[in-house]
Amino acid sequence: MAKLARRLGAFDAGLIVMGGIIGTGIFRNPSVVAQSVHAGWAIMAVWIAGGVVALLGAFVFAELAARRPSDGGLYAYMREAFHPVVAFMYGWTLLLASQSGGMAAAALTFAGYFEPLTGLSVNPTLLAFIVLAVFTIVNCLGVRQGSNVQNAFMVLKIAAIAGLIGVGLFAHPTAAAAATAPSLGSSLTLFGAMAVSMIAVLFAYSGWQTSSFMTGELKNPTRTLPLGMLWGVCGVIALYVLVNVVCLRVLGPAGLMHTDAPASEVLRAFMGARGAQIIAALIALSTLGFLSNQILTSPRVYHAMAEDGLFFRQIAWLHPKTRVPVIAIALQGAFAVAITFLKGYAQILNYVIGIDYVFFALAAIALFVFRARDRRAGAQSAGFCVPLHPVTTALFFVITVAVVLTTYVSSPQGAAWSLGALVSAIPIYYLFLARPSQGLPEQASGNP
Repeated sequence: MAKLARRLGAFDAGLIVMGGIIGTGIFRNPSVVAQSVHAGWAIMAVWIAGGVVALLGAFVFAELAARRPSDGGLYAYMREAFHPVVAFMYGWTLLLASQSGGMAAAALTFAGYFEPLTGLSVNPTLLAFIVLAVFTIVNCLGVRQGSNVQNAFMVLKIAAIAGLIGVGLFAHPTAAAAATAPSLGSSLTLFGAMAVSMIAVLFAYSGWQTSSFMTGELKNPTRTLPLGMLWGVCGVIALYVLVNVVCLRVLGPAGLMHTDAPASEVLRAFMGARGAQIIAALIALSTLGFLSNQILTSPRVYHAMAEDGLFFRQIAWLHPKTRVPVIAIALQGAFAVAITFLKGYAQILNYVIGIDYVFFALAAIALFVFRARDRRAGAQSAGFCVPLHPVTTALFFVITVAVVLTTYVSSPQGAAWSLGALVSAIPIYYLFLARPSQGLPEQASGNP
């Protein structure tokens, strides 16, 4: 039977990590945060705190990758640490909401930049559909081709963000920068606003985990995946913090509150309308790289599910020449298109965070489980170990639970939808398990 081809190295792993994180959030969410948190110092504190959470998550996932370099990444960790039904819940919600939702949000953000950039009036959902269809086709051509496109867009993203930071350091502050943002009142109210705004920040930082989906196509994944996760996340933190520095310098908290495209406003302050239009083209194109990354990585989870007998067998089919899961890739593209037609940006953001962080919390528990099993089995320690474990791992767990609760309290409708997606996976899992000739292979049993 054909297997996924190990054609990607450490350079690819690092760029996949950064590509999975940098997408739409940093170009839109600085204004989302400013609308909740009106003080400059508090805005910066939220973005720095989000970076710390992302780094803690990268530590956890780096050790999981070193201890269990299994195809499917987090899906495989859930299967081996707990039970196949938990793994199926992850894969099902990935397709139904979290991964597809992130892709839809990226496509819609690109559509938002498209009309002011080109002057062409195109229905945003139609444009999102076209973009998703194109990248689905590209990734069906092969993992090397898909990775090359992803890498090229990643370099473009870094150049665009570096350019934004560079001009922001020299641009004259706008008139809005001198304006005073409205006060939130008490410290308790400010703290609550910061907690709620973390949803947008963590959405912008999320994505480091998707690189683990590519384990089956990485050379020496025990080494390359942890390394890629760590330097990739650190690089993103530096870029995000600097972007917010220049946004606050040029626009100020008040100006940042009243724009949906803060990057374009910063560039307009330095170069005028024409200069901002030219650089905005790079920003719009860089958001496409996120789509390329997501369509490259997420179908590998559905492939792993089908290999385990927990999804339609056709999803596991690999093209004999390219050795990529073509049907799984097409399925992912179709679900992302469906969400662009059904939900708006704000709803997508809440659905994604609410589901993702449930499984991030379980990932922290999985690390404790794997450490205990390996210790009982007398296995050697992984190549990478979480610094200051168990304190940092426990801290990541507590934070992820707090994020889930905050998300559900702030958006009850999104909470109901997220929980519904999770619960719906259970009967579907048993339906797949009961199908003729379906069964779990030994490695999917969830037993030590």
